[in-house]
Parts: sequence; structure tokens; C-alpha cells
Amino acid sequence: MGDKWSVLVIVELASGVRRFRELQRAIDGISQRMLTLTVRRLERDGLVTRTVYPTVPAQVTYELTATGSSLTHLVKQLADWSLEHRDSIGQSRTAYDAQNPDHDIR
Repeated sequence: MGDKWSVLVIVELASGVRRFRELQRAIDGISQRMLTLTVRRLERDGLVTRTVYPTVPAQVTYELTATGSSLTHLVKQLADWSLEHRDSIGQSRTAYDAQNPDHDIR
């Protein structure tokens, strides 16, 4: 749960079951590889259930487990906080970058 992609996947799955492509379209900027790694980690942690249906091509869906669902109110608070402070964080980053042009933090 320590990265932004996990938080965004949890937020999206809080609305219900999603297919892989639905998740990818809903989460702006996430690559196919990063989404794959993220849902695998969340599945390993017991927060997400992956279901594969025997169709051609195979249909795969993801949903929160009971443990994952218990996180949704906390993750929503974090997402709300992030949105509320997005502008000031962006300004801080711009100021830091201007004062430290040779840094490699991104």
C-alpha cells in the first residue's frame, strides 16, 4: 500500500468488480506493466481477488477482498487529502526544483 498506484487501484475497485482494461482506462497514466505488477502485489497481500474466466480470450476480473474493502475509507481520506493539497505540493516541487536544478529526484 506504499505506492500511488496501489491507492488508485483500491479507490477504483471500491466501486466494484473491474476488468483489467477498465482499471487501466480509469487510472490515468498507469502502464499495462505497472498495473499488472500492482494488482499482483495487492493479490499477494490479500487485498484483491483475481478471477479468470474460461473464455476465448480469457476474461479476468479484479475485486477487493473483505480486507481490501476495509481499507477503502482510509484510502478515500488519503485521496481526498491529496486532491485538496495538490496545488501546494506542485508549488513546493516547482520551488524545490528551481533551487536544486541538479537534483535527480522525480
